[in-house]
Amino acid sequence: MSRVGKNPVPVPANVEVILSPSEVSVKGPLGTLRHNLVSDIAIERDGETLLVKASNDSKQANAMSGTTRALLANMVKGVTSGFEKKLTLVGVGYRAQAASDVLNLTLGFSHPVTHKMPEGVRVETPTQTEVIIKGMDKQQVGQVAADIRAYRKPEPYKGKGVRYADEVIVMKETKKK
Repeated sequence: MSRVGKNPVPVPANVEVILSPSEVSVKGPLGTLRHNLVSDIAIERDGETLLVKASNDSKQANAMSGTTRALLANMVKGVTSGFEKKLTLVGVGYRAQAASDVLNLTLGFSHPVTHKMPEGVRVETPTQTEVIIKGMDKQQVGQVAADIRAYRKPEPYKGKGVRYADEVIVMKETKKK
């Protein structure tokens, strides 16, 4: 069995987990998340923990037990504390401004870029060059951050562009004659 799948998922007191044969629903202070289960996986409640079991010994069931356990742990963390990604804008004149559920970006194009946030994702701009994306669904927060970064990826010569806060850009040396 998967080593990750063997670990139990602790469930805090303020989180409610509803198990059905085909779906898991996790409800907490920040909201509710749902996940459809694969037929090879069974989830058991053992007091304040959840255990993920593979129903047979196939490779598929083994792999999905670890994946399902990780998704469950992320759901529990998401409804309690949430997830956030930080982006940094590097470049002269590169600015970001959050207005309700829309992020307005000035990235050196001839036109401003506007990115509408999906349901369940919030955006903040503490300064003009910092963007913080918050939400309870880890996959959705990461996807929104990747979409915003894709507008202007960091280039390797000057490092200008939208980058993750902890991202390191390896700079290239310019060509010499």
